[in-house]
Amino acid sequence: MSEFDYDLFVIGAGSGGVRAARMSASFGAKVAIAEEYRTGGTCVIRGCIPKKLYVYASHFPEMFHDAAGYGWDVSSKPLDWSRLRQNKETEISRLSDIYARNLGASGVDLLAGRAVITGPHSVRLNDQDYSARVILIAVGATPFIPDFPGREFAFTSNEAFDLEALPNRVLVVGGGYIAVEFAGIFHGLCVKTHLVYRGEKILRGFDDDVRDHLTKAYTQKGLGIDCGRNITEIQKHADGLHVQFDDGASMITDAVMYATGRVPYTRGLGLETAGVKLGARGEVCVDAFSKTSCDSIYAVGDVTDRAALTPIAIREGAAFAQTVFNDNPQAVDHSIIPTAVFSQPEIGVVGLTEDAARDQGAVDIYLTAFRPLAHTVSGNPEQMLMKMIVDPTSDRILGLHIVGPSAGEMIQAFGVAVTMGATKAQFDATVAVHPTAAEEMVTFKEPIRR
Repeated sequence: MSEFDYDLFVIGAGSGGVRAARMSASFGAKVAIAEEYRTGGTCVIRGCIPKKLYVYASHFPEMFHDAAGYGWDVSSKPLDWSRLRQNKETEISRLSDIYARNLGASGVDLLAGRAVITGPHSVRLNDQDYSARVILIAVGATPFIPDFPGREFAFTSNEAFDLEALPNRVLVVGGGYIAVEFAGIFHGLCVKTHLVYRGEKILRGFDDDVRDHLTKAYTQKGLGIDCGRNITEIQKHADGLHVQFDDGASMITDAVMYATGRVPYTRGLGLETAGVKLGARGEVCVDAFSKTSCDSIYAVGDVTDRAALTPIAIREGAAFAQTVFNDNPQAVDHSIIPTAVFSQPEIGVVGLTEDAARDQGAVDIYLTAFRPLAHTVSGNPEQMLMKMIVDPTSDRILGLHIVGPSAGEMIQAFGVAVTMGATKAQFDATVAVHPTAAEEMVTFKEPIRR
C-alpha cells in the first residue's frame, strides 16, 4: 500500500493541469486534481474561447457594411448584448463539462476548492489533508489593477465577458495583446473605444512593422490610441467616470478596462512551506523539466511565467507526465512559438522580429502591404501586411509576420515550415495558390532592405 493518498496531486484544472492529470493517470498514477472555480481554466472560462466568440460577434457590423459593395442591402438591429452573453455562457459551460467528464473517464478524482500546499508532499483542501508523492502547480495567472485613487471603478478581462450592460464609451488601458483584442471587440460592438498605453508603441515585443500597421488600422477605424500616457486617478460622477492622466489630460468615459498584464496566481498557495522558490513577479521558478526548487513539486503553465499561452501549458503538462510518470524525460522548446493576436485586423507571427534577428547578424527583409481582394469591391480601405525575415547566409527563414484576415490560420501552417527550418528557396519553389493572400509568402522576389 502506498504511503501517500495520491501519486500526483494537481492544483488547478486548466489546460496544463488537466493534460498532466489525464496523461499521468494513463501511465498508471493515482491522480487528484483540485479546482476552486470551474474546470477548463482561463482559456475556456474567461480567456481564449469567450474572447474569440466575442471577436466573431464584433466582426458583423463591418461585414454588414462591406456587404453593400457586393450588392447586399443588410440592415441590422442593435446588438442584443444579453443574448450574446448567454450564448457565450452556454458554450463555455458545455466545454467545462467536457473537461470534467474527461477527467472522470481518465480515472482522475476532481475535487472542488482552493488547495493550499502544507509541505513537500501535502496539501489541504476544504479542511481536509491529502498527501501526494508529487504535487503539480498549475494555477495559472490572474489580471491585476495597479494601486491608484479610483481603481475600484475599473474592471479587468475577467469581468469583461459578463458586464451587465454594454457601455456607450470605454477606455481600455494597456498595450499588450489582451488590451488590443478587447479594444477591437468593444469598437466592433459599436462602443466608442479609446486605448491608452504608457509605452511608446502598442504590442511591445512584436515586430515594429506589425505594431505600426495595427496602430494605423485601428486609427482608420476610428478607435482612439494614445501612447506615453497613464492613469493617475478615476472619479465617478453622474455623467460618467472622470479619468485623469499623468500628462495633465483628462477624459470622461462610461467604463475603464485594465489590461496591463497578468501575474502568477501564487498568493496564499503555501509555497513557502515547501521551500518553493518564486521569482520577482511571484512566478514559480522551474528547470527545463518543470521541477521547482523542491524535488517533489513541479509547475506548468502561466504560473511559471515562461510563455503564457494555452498550447504551451498543454505541452508542458504532457512533458511533465512523460518525465515523472513514464520514465521519458522531456523538455519543452520555447524558442519557436507560432502565435496569433485576435485584433482587428488579426495578427499571426512565428519566429524572430526584425530587431531580434538583426541582433544575431545580417538579415534580408521582405515586406508587402496590399488590400485583400475582398476589400477591393467592398471599398474597405484596410490593408494586409506580410513580412519575411531571412538569414542571407543560410537562406533560413527566421521570422514571418502577418496582419490581416485569417492571419492566425495562416501562421499555424507557416509555423510548421519555420519550425522545420525552411529556407526562402523552399518557399520560392512552392506553387502559389491563387487568388489568396497567403500566396504573397511564396512570391517575394527582392528584399526591401538588407
